[in-house]
Amino acid sequence: MSEEIIKAEGLTKVFNKHLTAVDHVNFSVKHGEVFGFLGPNGAGKTTTINMLITIMKPTEGKASVLGFDIAKQDNNVRNVIGVVPQEYTADEDLTGLENVLLCSDLYGIPRHIAKERAMELLKLVELTDFKDKKVQTYSGGMRRRLELACGLINRPKILFLDEPTLGLDVQTRVASWDYIRKLKKEFGMTLFMTTHYLEEADALCDRVAIIDHGKIVVVGTPEELKHSLGGDIITLSIKEDPDVTELIRSVEHVKEVKKEDGSYRIKAEYGEVTAPFVIEALRRKGYTVTKLMLTEPTLNEVYLEYTGRSMRDTEESREAFRAQRMTMRRARA
Repeated sequence: MSEEIIKAEGLTKVFNKHLTAVDHVNFSVKHGEVFGFLGPNGAGKTTTINMLITIMKPTEGKASVLGFDIAKQDNNVRNVIGVVPQEYTADEDLTGLENVLLCSDLYGIPRHIAKERAMELLKLVELTDFKDKKVQTYSGGMRRRLELACGLINRPKILFLDEPTLGLDVQTRVASWDYIRKLKKEFGMTLFMTTHYLEEADALCDRVAIIDHGKIVVVGTPEELKHSLGGDIITLSIKEDPDVTELIRSVEHVKEVKKEDGSYRIKAEYGEVTAPFVIEALRRKGYTVTKLMLTEPTLNEVYLEYTGRSMRDTEESREAFRAQRMTMRRARA
């Protein structure tokens, strides 16, 4: 997985000459990997994908997909990629099979070839028994699987997945992960996915780029990112009001202390050993610990470390919020 088949340099998108959605991002995607863009809604994930799949022109910078320039060779790019968008695009008045065949027509695939491929793909996503049912009768999970089949009809070298499990319940979401893993393992496909689900990025992605306010703040494997924190995380609260940051910082093996919303977030080596010493140091000074939690580093902790806050799901743009609500309503229908 050393060959770079997607490369972006200074990729930027500005709307209305003042709203910068993607701000000079640099990244590359290697052949055969699952590469994830992790960030809250409104961070610039979908805008980045829209530039890479050539439906949106960059304001500045450049990018290539399998060596094709996204701005100058857009038709070449479209011929080698598949896209599973965030919104449902299947025609509800058509059957599952008819929808996949419609997508094949858009690629100019001869019908006798298209029907064979469509049947193979519907089998892959376990929709063979429902191929002649109208999409309006499908559940949210079935619709997502149908979108996946449509995105694969041209046998793409690279598949773009924009929030592939948005609006699905946890059980259906985990089932969808199996299809994504299968594409990589059995077909050697390269996948570029966006998500704001931390556990999804951790479970699926070979490498993750954390994006916030249109900027990439860090890139690495999930393990590298978690290891970069350099220790376990202890979160505690005390009954009393005084700031005890310096007292906690003086305890052996404590590396960093931050006070947040009345609690203390402590980064420490050997968390299980350090936590009792922190409690004892506070007790000796007359403080009472009311809550303590010890966790190994997670991607949420990584996000907090590099951005200064947790995932900002409540700070999404109005447009992104409307899109998400529409997807979730249709998924539950």
